[in-house]
Amino acid sequence: MRVAVCIKQVPDTEARLQVAADGRWIDEEEVPFVINESDEYALEEGLRIAEAGETGEVVVFSLGPQRVTEALRKALALGASRAVHLDDDAFAGGDALATARALAAAISKEAGDEGFDVVLTGSQSDDVGYGSTGSVLAGHLGLPHAWLVMGVEVEEGGKSAKVTREMEAGMNEILRLALPAVIEVQAGINKPRYASLKGIMQAKRKPLDSLGAADLGIDAGQLGAAGSRLEVVSVGFPESGEGAQILEGDPAEAARALVEKLQKEARVL
Repeated sequence: MRVAVCIKQVPDTEARLQVAADGRWIDEEEVPFVINESDEYALEEGLRIAEAGETGEVVVFSLGPQRVTEALRKALALGASRAVHLDDDAFAGGDALATARALAAAISKEAGDEGFDVVLTGSQSDDVGYGSTGSVLAGHLGLPHAWLVMGVEVEEGGKSAKVTREMEAGMNEILRLALPAVIEVQAGINKPRYASLKGIMQAKRKPLDSLGAADLGIDAGQLGAAGSRLEVVSVGFPESGEGAQILEGDPAEAARALVEKLQKEARVL
């Protein structure tokens, strides 16, 4: 099976972040970047689907500046066959709509006559968390899709896939999708592998192509910030809370005082 996987490079969630001078995003200088968590699970799921058949190919797509090649090389080291970097200033600052438009064009261009059997994405990104890029991507490609997927089983010789979606209150939903389809994977669906030394060496020789806006045949006004309907006005850290109280006394006295405050002040009991 031919599998397309979309990944995003995001700031490391354990890094110390600072707001940029313009107040509209973080200062990316000196910040380490990693592959988005749920995208790592999507990549692993794509590799497993491809490896389950007699022949399989995984092509990885990512949009962003030059540093994104690091994430793509890692994907190649893990087992992907090829990588495509959407590298153009015209792509910068895009919302889910503009980003998905660019990814859909790149996937269609690379699909060729054979096409892709499955397109995988993560459920949402760790930085902006739109949670909608995969769904918009499916719309542009004209394919069925499922979000928050925690299980994928390819059926009928690759004609359909049974997917398990994570719902609220511990419930799951089981769907059957005709392939090709877009599947948005939730973190925890599998256990992502580590890159081997052999894989790292092989990644240096695998194709990593670069595509710009002109290569996709899309007007620059429909890409990046120019093609977005959502604008980030400002970002900031949550304000520190005030008015904390420390209840003195032994546990029993503190518990009685807490209950009294919940009843009379907070009025939640």
